[in-house]
Amino acid sequence: MAPRIEPVDVASNTDPELVALLAKALLRDDGQPINIFGTLAHHPKLLDRFNRFGGFLLNRGEVPAREREIVILRVGWRSQSVYEFGQHTIIGERAGLTADEVAALTKDVADHRWAPGDLALIGLADELCANNKVGDSTWQQLAARWNSTELVELVICAGFYRLVSGFLNTIGVELDPGVPGWPT
Repeated sequence: MAPRIEPVDVASNTDPELVALLAKALLRDDGQPINIFGTLAHHPKLLDRFNRFGGFLLNRGEVPAREREIVILRVGWRSQSVYEFGQHTIIGERAGLTADEVAALTKDVADHRWAPGDLALIGLADELCANNKVGDSTWQQLAARWNSTELVELVICAGFYRLVSGFLNTIGVELDPGVPGWPT
């Protein structure tokens, strides 16, 4: 699908507020912001708050990066957001997920040997995407490992990336150069 809204071209933009916001965003090799930020740049105030909230989840949260990425990748898969999945394939592998684990997040959980803690995180993503609620059994598994602060963060993280996936899918944000799509 072609983008419904094209990303803002930084080179031709003269709005100092927007230029300053995009200077803090993740940039591609050509100096343009990655497509999600370039698209959100049509609403600078929202872009600013989006980056603060998303940046908190990615860089300052309590949940370790590997476990966070399991949740985000599974939400991206369940939401069928190739952009989200591709960007977080890179982030997830940097956080310690193997290429096999990333690929396994697109399959039935029985197709991979997941640790029980990882299965609970996958269950959280699956149940939230399917029912807007984590069931009692999965919650008990999560609560056996994670404290209240971490549980809140896990649910908010999954919900945030559902929102992001819906945005990306609806607007038709295209993959950035060099970002993988779905695993083969």
